[in-house]
Amino acid sequence: MALSADSPRLTTMAHGGGCACKIPPGELEQAVSALSGQRYEQVVVGLDDGDDAAAVRIRGDLAVLSTADFFTPVVDSPADWGRIAAANALSDIYAMGGEPVVAINLVGWPRDVLPFELLQEVLRGGLEVAQEAGCPVIGGHSVDDPEPKYGMAVTGTAHPDRLLRNDAAQAGLPLTLTKPIGVGLLNNRHKTTGEVFDQAIATMTQLNRDASRAALEAGARAATDVTGFGLLGHLFKMCRASGVGAEIDVTAVPLVDGASEALRDGYISGGTRRNLDWVRPHVDAAAGVRDEDLLLLADAQTSGGLLVVGEVPGYPVIGRTTAETPGRVTIRR
Repeated sequence: MALSADSPRLTTMAHGGGCACKIPPGELEQAVSALSGQRYEQVVVGLDDGDDAAAVRIRGDLAVLSTADFFTPVVDSPADWGRIAAANALSDIYAMGGEPVVAINLVGWPRDVLPFELLQEVLRGGLEVAQEAGCPVIGGHSVDDPEPKYGMAVTGTAHPDRLLRNDAAQAGLPLTLTKPIGVGLLNNRHKTTGEVFDQAIATMTQLNRDASRAALEAGARAATDVTGFGLLGHLFKMCRASGVGAEIDVTAVPLVDGASEALRDGYISGGTRRNLDWVRPHVDAAAGVRDEDLLLLADAQTSGGLLVVGEVPGYPVIGRTTAETPGRVTIRR
């Protein structure tokens, strides 16, 4: 079902779209500091380094992974929004090297503005992607909300000694990126103009399952997914947590078709600019690197790929980790 002619476009009903609507990273870290200090022997991965999901050991060879992710509409198609949001929520489990077991829906819906037939399409889209992942969707929670929101809380499992973590990066290894970046620019263009970018939808609805399994098979131990804080933000968080530095070759970073043109035409979200403001003090830009390059690398992604420390066959290498200047990212061109 599509929106009727007199219904507002979904993307115009929220102040931001997709992961670009996240609370800025610096502000978020300040807020969640109220939860610091918790120590439980069974918690393998907790709050300390802002990893993609929590990991709790329940026996020697089994950890339960837990995560939640939801956001405002990133596209006007309700079914595609549901598919994208589900892939994005499931990605946190794959980013930890796990497999999803069960999901529940999280919904905010303006019940007096949008028909429930549209919500059914959102839920059907989410179910479609969850079924592709082999993950049952059982129930959920909803609230009446002036801005539509949708996502999932997902539970998964992994071997506690074979997790992909953001605090386990070692220096001197390649950095692999498993999806192109730039969907934030295209999503912002879509929100502004109504243009539909099938290539952006295709990459956002693609599961990170195969990439996660390939990373584990290649022996990787450190990874994160690239979402609302952009490639630069998520790489900086991994470097800071692991005590390593990193170098990125901006010319090696793959872009989704149309991203360069959207950047040229100025479709840069406020979330992207806030990402760059946050990470800029920790970035060294070599000669020839332009502000446009940095904005692209800080582009707020929705359901992006995995950033893996180590070479993963079939995916592009975009840089390497270093022992120099821990916690800093150098950009070269």
